[in-house]
Amino acid sequence: MENRYVQQFKKGSLEMVLLSLIAGKETYGYELITELNDKGAAVLGYAREGTIYPILYRLQDAGLIQCRIAPAAANGGSKKYYSITEKGREVLAELVTFWQQYKACVDQLIGIQDFGGEAQ
Repeated sequence: MENRYVQQFKKGSLEMVLLSLIAGKETYGYELITELNDKGAAVLGYAREGTIYPILYRLQDAGLIQCRIAPAAANGGSKKYYSITEKGREVLAELVTFWQQYKACVDQLIGIQDFGGEAQ
């Protein structure tokens, strides 16, 4: 079932999912990828850096998240920690409300169909 239609559903919801995860706690990219893969890989597919980081940059450019750079204890490098902004919380609330309405609407519409071609 991994076709372009399924991919569009996944892409459309990933920004909301990332905002929601960041709203829960300050986090960094690798931690987000790990959490997505641990909790959502069965449905969302395997999260990759090449997908997640561009979304994080877009969310940051839009003012929905902010980041700070902190030293990484293990290797002497640094980590970029993301947190949600007030604007991000407002947008997330709007997205979640829309998602709930969208889901209810779609559930109702597909619930009236007999996928053998006949309407119920």
